[in-house]
Amino acid sequence: MTSKFTRIILATAFAISVAALAQTGSAAAKPAAGSSAPPAPAATTTGTKVGTINLEQAIFATNEGRRDFEALSKKFEPKQNELKGLNDEIDGLKKQLNTQGDKLNDDARATLVKQIESKQKSLDRSMQDAREDFQNQQGEIMQRIVPKLGQVLVKYAGENGFSVILDTSQTWPQGPVVWWGESVDVTKPVVDAYNAQSNVPAPASTGAGPAVKPGPMKPAGTATNKPAATSTKPADQPK
Repeated sequence: MTSKFTRIILATAFAISVAALAQTGSAAAKPAAGSSAPPAPAATTTGTKVGTINLEQAIFATNEGRRDFEALSKKFEPKQNELKGLNDEIDGLKKQLNTQGDKLNDDARATLVKQIESKQKSLDRSMQDAREDFQNQQGEIMQRIVPKLGQVLVKYAGENGFSVILDTSQTWPQGPVVWWGESVDVTKPVVDAYNAQSNVPAPASTGAGPAVKPGPMKPAGTATNKPAATSTKPADQPK
């Protein structure tokens, strides 16, 4: 599921990229100062087709996105291991309290409880800091990719007769699309066009396989979540 942070990045960066394209088109339509040449016609949408794209999936599916997000996940592996170690230590102390608590005197039991509470607070703070750091760096990657992806999408739509392309990153009712068919989804061809334009090779670690989206920071390890795949099922069902 797309986080609120990710949705804000997607909406803001994509809107800015499309608006920049519109301004570029308007500027291109104006003749240069002192020029008698007629202005070039502004780009207009003449298509009638409606399409969909999973912007979040597209970002993580690009070669550039896969490369950068894999590098980010690798970068945070030591922190993941550190959090896991602290979490395991707390679990051990809790187990000790449960199994030996009735055999300890009041002072020893209070010391153990205080130790658990202190370590738990430290873990919570470390997890929050790591999560925010991870999300910020993830957002920086998205901010680099989304504007360029928006340009590719606008170009693709114009060349292929689309008048409307809707984002399906969020399932209904959080998203606007109740249902869509695979035949109208343009995620893959837009990603292919992006990869061809960027000239970034597919990461060697995953080859041509599906992209893997970095998950939230967890003490339990480095497990990641795959972005939802395009589906012909109603959008209110998990894809």
